[in-house]
Amino acid sequence: MAAGSSSYSSMVLDEVKTPHVLAVDDSLVDRKLIERLLTKSACKVTTAENGQRALELLGLIDGQHAINNRRLQGPKVHMIITDYCMPGMTGYELLRKIKESSNLKEIPVVIMSSENVPTRIKKCLDEGAKEFMLKPLKQSDVKRLRCHMMQLGQPCNGRLCMGR
Repeated sequence: MAAGSSSYSSMVLDEVKTPHVLAVDDSLVDRKLIERLLTKSACKVTTAENGQRALELLGLIDGQHAINNRRLQGPKVHMIITDYCMPGMTGYELLRKIKESSNLKEIPVVIMSSENVPTRIKKCLDEGAKEFMLKPLKQSDVKRLRCHMMQLGQPCNGRLCMGR
C-alpha cells in the first residue's frame, strides 16, 4: 500500500508542478504551435478545436468526460487560451460562459487573435480575460503567461505579471 500511496503523492506533486492549459483554436496549425510552445515551457496541454468542445472538456456540457471534475482541491486546468475568431462560438463567448460558471470563473483565460482591434481587446479584458495576445504566439508570450498559469495553485510571490 505504501507504494500506491507514494505513487498517488507523486502524481499530485506532478500536477502542482506542471500547469495544465486548455488550448482552443479552430486551426489545427495554430493548435499544434500553441501545444508545442506550451509543452516546451513544461506545461501539460489539452486541445480543443472549438468552444463547444472546450465546454464539454470543462464539464459545462453533458456528454463528454470533464477534465475538471477529478481533482480534489482546485481546478485541474490552470489556464485556458483561446482564439477569438472561431465558427460556432467566438473566444469572447467562451470567455463569458467560463466566467458565468461558479466552478470555473477563477481560471485565467487568455484570448488570442491575428487581428489587433482595440474595441475587441477592451471588450475581452472588461469581461475578465487576463490577457489579449496577437497571433502567432511566440515563446516569449508563453513565458509572460507563467504567472497566470500558476495563479490558482500558487500566488505569484511578488513577481510582476506582464498582463494588463
